[in-house]
Amino acid sequence: MSTIEEATEADAEGITAVFAPYVTDSVVTFETTPPTADQWRAKIRERAWPFLVVAEEGEILGYALAAPWRPKPAYRYSVETTIYLAPAATGRGHGRRLLDELVKRCGDAGARQAIAVIVDSGSPASRNLHRAAGFTDAGVLRRVGFKHDRWLDTLLMQRELG
Repeated sequence: MSTIEEATEADAEGITAVFAPYVTDSVVTFETTPPTADQWRAKIRERAWPFLVVAEEGEILGYALAAPWRPKPAYRYSVETTIYLAPAATGRGHGRRLLDELVKRCGDAGARQAIAVIVDSGSPASRNLHRAAGFTDAGVLRRVGFKHDRWLDTLLMQRELG
């Protein structure tokens, strides 16, 4: 049985292992260099919003975090959500449980809007996951990223939390 907990610095290696292949082998993130475990540890220490991991028998299967949507003070009640699962962990309900818990904890912490920025990679998986968790389409930013010799759009999805 998997568990969902707040990320700790001890989870940094597992988070690194989950995210790095998405950076190097896909277009679903606009990162081009995988963050190191030390960089993840710093992000865990400095977090202002929930940062969760899903684990099974001590193995990190995925993570979800919220970060400020924009730095200007009037945006302080809006968060951007991020979720990644190890490929072997997909299709088993972990993503939905993780995203639902992230949204709940963000609302409990005072956020009023959750915004997902999803790279339009051609796969509907992330959009479908967010729709199932109550997010609705909010817009498309066309050709805003260039990675692996492709121009990419991002889909904006939004969910009211309170």
